[in-house]
Amino acid sequence: MMTLGGLQFWGDVYYFHDWRIQQNVLTGHYRLLDGKDLRHASGTLNECRAFLDSVRKEKKLPPMSGKSVLLLHGIIRSSKSMTKMRQAFEKEGYKVFSFDYPSTRVDIQDSAEYLHRAILALGGIEEINFVVHSMGGLVVRAYLSKHCDKRIKRMVMLGVPNLGACMADQFKANAIYRVMFGPAGQQLGRDPDGLIAKLPTPDFEFAVIAGARGMVNGFNPLIPGDDDGTVSVTSARLQGAADSVAVHVLHSVLMKSDQVIDYSIRFIKTGRLRKTGKPEPIPKMTPQFKVPSDAKRT
Repeated sequence: MMTLGGLQFWGDVYYFHDWRIQQNVLTGHYRLLDGKDLRHASGTLNECRAFLDSVRKEKKLPPMSGKSVLLLHGIIRSSKSMTKMRQAFEKEGYKVFSFDYPSTRVDIQDSAEYLHRAILALGGIEEINFVVHSMGGLVVRAYLSKHCDKRIKRMVMLGVPNLGACMADQFKANAIYRVMFGPAGQQLGRDPDGLIAKLPTPDFEFAVIAGARGMVNGFNPLIPGDDDGTVSVTSARLQGAADSVAVHVLHSVLMKSDQVIDYSIRFIKTGRLRKTGKPEPIPKMTPQFKVPSDAKRT
């Protein structure tokens, strides 16, 4: 049966090549999808695993191996928003997994647990990298607060609100916003005592790509300073980054920009964003979390 691939009601928990097992956030049951999002089994996790084992034997699928890239979409989005990025990394020889999670139905910590289960399932994979858009970067940081995997090597962050999003501060009390963005939307603000302030900085190499207008004021007049229309450049710049760059691209299409894709592939391969190989790191400072002094609080 054809499905929509997950959207906001399913979270990926298991991968094997192009096959994946998802769990429904409302009912708790599982389903097995192939690479075209066709459902082949439904029921318990063991039942889906057993069906996948039979497929594996029938099709003589080899064990997984090599280097991988996990792509994480932002809030309200799905893995389909990362399709162009996925295709580019596949051409470079990476095993790519587009992680789907119910971003508007659960909080960030619960999304991180879905990610944890999916990473555990990557048997045979020798290297794990991340390319994350918007809240997807916070999900990885939440994962790192409880879990680790020695195979993780690098990550590229695209417009991630690492210091919180002032837009979330302004709209978190709005009824429509609360319904659309769910519990995770309430965690995206700049509260110094909130979740984002407590998330760890990755202990592996990561790069920050921020969307920007390149002027004192950005695309969105509601956001202080330069921004990509949703996240300020200041908020995206997480201390400890091995490299960083600002691009003239709006937040919603960062992951589809040819320039951003080129930067992302180069960093995952070499640890540098630019062809010159010269990095622009973001040095560590204290305190690590700081609300900009010119930011308006509501």
